Amino acid sequence: MDLVVVLVLSLSCLLLLSLWKQSSGKGELPPGPTPLPILGNILQLDVKNISKSLSNLAEVYGPVFTVYFGIKPTVVLYGYEAVKEALVDLGEEFSGRGHFPVAEKTQKGLGIIFSNGKKWKEIRRFSLMTLRNLGMGKRSIEDRIQEEACCLVEELRKTNASPCDPTFILDCAPCNVICSIIFQNRFDYTDQDFLTLLEKFHENLNILSSPWIQVCNNFPALIDYSPGIHNKLLKNIAYLKSYVLKKVKEHQESLDINNPRDFIDCFLIKMEQEKHNQQSEYTIENLVATVSDMFSAGAETTSTTMRYGLLLLLKHPEVTAKVQEEIDRVIGRHRSACMQDRSHMPYTDAVVHEIQRYIDLVPTNLPHAVTCDIKFRNYLIPKGTTILTSLTSVLYDCKAFPNPEVFDPGHFLDESGNFKKSDYFMPFSTGKRICVGEGLARMELFLFLTTILQKFNLKSVVDPKDIDTTPVANGFASVPPFYQICFIPL
Repeated sequence: MDLVVVLVLSLSCLLLLSLWKQSSGKGELPPGPTPLPILGNILQLDVKNISKSLSNLAEVYGPVFTVYFGIKPTVVLYGYEAVKEALVDLGEEFSGRGHFPVAEKTQKGLGIIFSNGKKWKEIRRFSLMTLRNLGMGKRSIEDRIQEEACCLVEELRKTNASPCDPTFILDCAPCNVICSIIFQNRFDYTDQDFLTLLEKFHENLNILSSPWIQVCNNFPALIDYSPGIHNKLLKNIAYLKSYVLKKVKEHQESLDINNPRDFIDCFLIKMEQEKHNQQSEYTIENLVATVSDMFSAGAETTSTTMRYGLLLLLKHPEVTAKVQEEIDRVIGRHRSACMQDRSHMPYTDAVVHEIQRYIDLVPTNLPHAVTCDIKFRNYLIPKGTTILTSLTSVLYDCKAFPNPEVFDPGHFLDESGNFKKSDYFMPFSTGKRICVGEGLARMELFLFLTTILQKFNLKSVVDPKDIDTTPVANGFASVPPFYQICFIPL
């Protein structure tokens, strides 16, 4: 019996080594650390901070190198030149969505974020066009954000200047903006369905940023066959999809094809127009996946940026004071902020940009993939190979941003105090896969943060010098530490 076990194990090892050679021998991949069979380079990477591990490897192997997540090779691009060359100069060839097993399990290749090929191009084009059209209607997206900013201020007043955790309140505002675009209506901040959605979005970002999810993405079999917090993630996404499906059915019952109210209506009308097309990408399943993507990408990421931003403003009261001085001079205390004000508020604009640069929200970007065999810097990368682009290496480039480890709005100001654009500012990624909601997020961050600082002074419950801004998780996203803040009405 022992001899049989030995033979089976030996044959299994030979088979795995054969598969390993096949997977690693295709193409002329860039150099990288020597991988172990099956495990790949997982033991050489810090799953608590993949971005830092990639920085260390870049020092050894240069701006283009290969690491193995399990048995699959991933080509890493580090630094502005390599990232721009791939995502911008060779945008089409690098426009695929790379391997992300946890997301593949839930989205099944549908939606905007994790789809590929014709399906991705069609849904992305439709979504961009629809968002533009919804923003140019009688109630523009800017109007909706301004209205939500007023609701946000009222909720902050209810804290009565007492110490509070701002997470929930800051989650509400961007989520309600997305709701108004997708469902036409916003939710009251006490609505139970709304509270449940917010809770699940918040949980999902924390789970996706955990070391365990990095392990699951290395070894996808764990997703199906092991216990762990990934199961909570899967349940949360299933809940979101069932909620969206319920809203879709309500829209179907009240749809007026001559008077679309929101994103769901527009998609349903497109479905009707293409009902005889057997190859149509416009299906109920794709609508649910697309709306789920818009929620996941458009709500929690913006609220996390705001939450992190307020923590940085607590840490740097001198920056907050300068922003408030500019608000008083340009807007005053009573008029609502609008996007036209931004061009007259270079310091505030610089602060918003520096918050996004400094927090480095999605350090390694979402994975890309090459859509064909491609020669890149004398290496031959086979079609389908996953590409990881380090946004940290761009946002923290010391040539573009001197002393990048320091929070300094001066990174976006010239010698005369005017706002200074930078090609290195890539918090939304760049190229063909740049975030669909970039324009919306930029608008929200400027209007929400400006409105908060117009109406409140920020007070920390600890000495600003003692505030630690180090993220508590640094996997998929950089998650800020827990803190309390007092909103003192002006």
